[in-house]
Amino acid sequence: MVFTFHKERPSSSPSDIKIKPDHDLETATISTDDVFGQISEDGPNYRNVGWLGTTVLLIKSQIGVGVLSVPSTLAVLGIVPGIICLWVISAIICWSDYVVGQFKRNHPSIYGIDDVGYLLFRGKIGRDVIAVMYWLFMTCVAASGLLGISIGLNAISSHGTCTAVFVAVATVVAFFMSCIQTLGKISWLGWVGLVSIMSALLTLTIAVGLEDRPATAPQGGDTWDKELVIFGNPSFTEAITAVSALVFAFTGTPAFFGIVSEMRDQRKYTQSMLLSQGFVTAVDTVVGVVVYYYCGQFVASPALGSAGGTLKKICYGLALPGLFVTAMMFTHLPAKFLFVRLLRGSKHLTSNSPKHYIIWYSCVAGCVLFSYIIASAIPVFDGIASLVGALFGTVLCIQLMAGMWLYDNWHRDPAGRNTLWKCLICWNIFVIGLGSFLMVAGTYGAVIDIKDSYAANQGAGAWSCRDNST
Repeated sequence: MVFTFHKERPSSSPSDIKIKPDHDLETATISTDDVFGQISEDGPNYRNVGWLGTTVLLIKSQIGVGVLSVPSTLAVLGIVPGIICLWVISAIICWSDYVVGQFKRNHPSIYGIDDVGYLLFRGKIGRDVIAVMYWLFMTCVAASGLLGISIGLNAISSHGTCTAVFVAVATVVAFFMSCIQTLGKISWLGWVGLVSIMSALLTLTIAVGLEDRPATAPQGGDTWDKELVIFGNPSFTEAITAVSALVFAFTGTPAFFGIVSEMRDQRKYTQSMLLSQGFVTAVDTVVGVVVYYYCGQFVASPALGSAGGTLKKICYGLALPGLFVTAMMFTHLPAKFLFVRLLRGSKHLTSNSPKHYIIWYSCVAGCVLFSYIIASAIPVFDGIASLVGALFGTVLCIQLMAGMWLYDNWHRDPAGRNTLWKCLICWNIFVIGLGSFLMVAGTYGAVIDIKDSYAANQGAGAWSCRDNST
């Protein structure tokens, strides 16, 4: 991956409409914005998310379907290597998330990660390539949310109807939820989703500790062997696929540009980000270790399936609102991305005109329809998590963010080129190399894993009616 480091912003970059200065942006009404232009009472207010609402949205963008795959990755890698990999990936992603806020402050006209591609690669081709990758990534994450919802509905109803019907129902509900236009109005749903998924995870960790054995373990006999692995001995394909799933657990970063762009006071982004990253890392660690400790080799993926019988239904019942919010967020954000790109610079972007609504609803429909196709065509939960994490998550969450820091700091004044600067240069170059390795190797491992799943008939087929919750 080659970046061009240039201090000047290209003349054809997005228009620079300055935000009017204010002493307290957290409570002020912003009238103009570099991205959304003129903001008035005649249209939606796209700069109306407080720092607490931002924290919840950041947490919810990372806690959802990703955490449900963490226990199974520990079963592959072993507890010690698995936790080390989890923390290392978390640290790298935390750095990436920090760079997002700094880059947004330095380049206020940036809205989507495609604008970053324009600056780093100096042209339209860079923007378009990153735009396609971002859109595919977000809609594939939404697809994993739809798949998770279908698994939950199957578990609650004891496979009450065809799985393909459940995926379709999830798609329709996600469409209507995603049609809400501003993140300011969606932030309360972030609270609902966060409480939902945390309640399910708490219930799961208590359930696996109280139950005699997990649902997938042999139910006969007085004893059973969990076969806990402290240091795993996986093949290269198994190991890299597990690491890619851990990357997927932290791949909310591409959504952060869209979230910070709608903050009332973007200076408070860093505190929101640090709170969210610390919370997400703690939850992933605790849930992963506790569930794997009590389930061992019989841990299910998604992890909610590890609780058997009635408790499994309770866990999925609690998690469903959170899974719907995940599908909603990862449909809303790519739809908003298309919407802003199509109407940027036009009065229709922030006005309640027929063209405004026709384009908005069309963008939402297109995104959720694509996610439905992916969820139906690749109904293997671990496969989607690993493939998305490796193919798109590494580029959009690791390499690009390191490139962003180099873009802003490569030509630093000689007086500022101290030891810290040199260490950060080396760190970001290392991050780019590591991300590139994970992208290539992880994609290979994920494709092999999906192929093996179909060959062994472990997952349901495309548009299948089979129960995917067992």
